[in-house]
Amino acid sequence: MKERVSTSAAPKALGPYSQAIMVTNPSRMLFASGQIALDPTTGEMVTGDVKAQARRVLDNLLAVIRAAGLDAGDVVRTTIYLKDMADFPAVNEVYAGYFPVNPPARATVGVAALPRNALVEIDAVCAAV
Repeated sequence: MKERVSTSAAPKALGPYSQAIMVTNPSRMLFASGQIALDPTTGEMVTGDVKAQARRVLDNLLAVIRAAGLDAGDVVRTTIYLKDMADFPAVNEVYAGYFPVNPPARATVGVAALPRNALVEIDAVCAAV
């Protein structure tokens, strides 16, 4: 079974996609769409450097994950998209604070551009264990 997950605690989708999709049968898996540093209340990009954006991105992502009844410990894989690979150490530092124990598998990709001129975007796959 496939179920759409949505929360007002994270920004609305900017296009024709869901914040996340939960698949149940036989186990529960969540596929969370990429989040950028939009303030869920105002819909505007947060101000500040890549660390500030990374914190907002991860807060948004975890809000979606929590809306599905899961938490950071259920994240099994993430993909980080960076506008500038020179920002990798700074984003890594912030990311480590959100996944201090048994961090998920991860890929980091340098990209030419992101929506709303964001510096970082992160998506996730979760499994209820």
